[in-house]
Amino acid sequence: MSPPQAHLFLLAGQYPGTTHAQTLEAARHYALAAETANYAGVWIAEHHFISYGICPSALTFAAHLLGATNRITVGTAACVLSNRHPVALAEEAVLLDELGGGRFALGVGRGGPWVDLEVFGTGLDRYANGFAESVDLLVAWLSGAEEVAGTDRFPFRPVRVVPRPRRPVPTWIAATSAHTVDLAARHGLPLLLGLHADNTEKVELLGHYARVAEEHGHDPSTVEHASAHLAYVADTDDDARAAVRTHLPALLGGVDEYVRIDGTPTGGRDHRRYVERLLQIHPVGAAAYCRERLAEAAATTGVRHLLLMVEAGGGRSATLDNIDRLAAQVIATTTS
Repeated sequence: MSPPQAHLFLLAGQYPGTTHAQTLEAARHYALAAETANYAGVWIAEHHFISYGICPSALTFAAHLLGATNRITVGTAACVLSNRHPVALAEEAVLLDELGGGRFALGVGRGGPWVDLEVFGTGLDRYANGFAESVDLLVAWLSGAEEVAGTDRFPFRPVRVVPRPRRPVPTWIAATSAHTVDLAARHGLPLLLGLHADNTEKVELLGHYARVAEEHGHDPSTVEHASAHLAYVADTDDDARAAVRTHLPALLGGVDEYVRIDGTPTGGRDHRRYVERLLQIHPVGAAAYCRERLAEAAATTGVRHLLLMVEAGGGRSATLDNIDRLAAQVIATTTS
């Protein structure tokens, strides 16, 4: 298996006092800075109708970045499959993989029970009961088959796969539960693990994955999972943590803007408490501390793709500085 690689994980989150246009332009600059600083890739988050992340199409952003870069992998973390037809998403993924010279990585997730389901007409049942069937159809289309037919939930006559992928498009499944891990393992698809889980929790999910994957004839030792980590480096541990404590709660406040499709409230989150949780489990501190925590995460979990959320310390200037310092002072040692 390959050595660990460091990528950026971009929320495109809107800080107070900035416009949507400024936020998107900043995220674009972060991605270009990642290529200059020799990161392995950039992965784009996808959200709808909230300021926590203002990119509504990770696929479109990825297409732009594939055209604006030359070397790095560009991935989605993740396209919300509950809002999309799996064939439409698969067609676009093949297109990007071909036009991007094999640098595209597709991450998909179930999403949440939000008003998105109402706006895009897919409905709550699709979220609650349709994710597995959506993944099945997506995988069938990306498999290299010449022809694919519909399913019970997505009924259509057999159609030709055009453009037909020359290789299975690399695909990750965002997972927070054993049920989703089962689904990914059944297909032998790698997991995309989130910020909220610590190393112990991730090891448990990965162990469960390995057992299920083996039951379905897949070798889990060859699967290259990805894992998101909050990462911020400063001169001292206290300086780094103070910056994140100051700025990240404002970004997390955008999560309260979610609207549930059933009308029940979504507020009441203690964002400062959540920040303290993140500071305990992620590489936020001086360079030596960050190197230690990233190396521990890679060694403990065996995850090869480390996706670093770098926007937690403030606006554009602070984030660009964080990207450069992490590359020079932390990643060059951790992943070598």
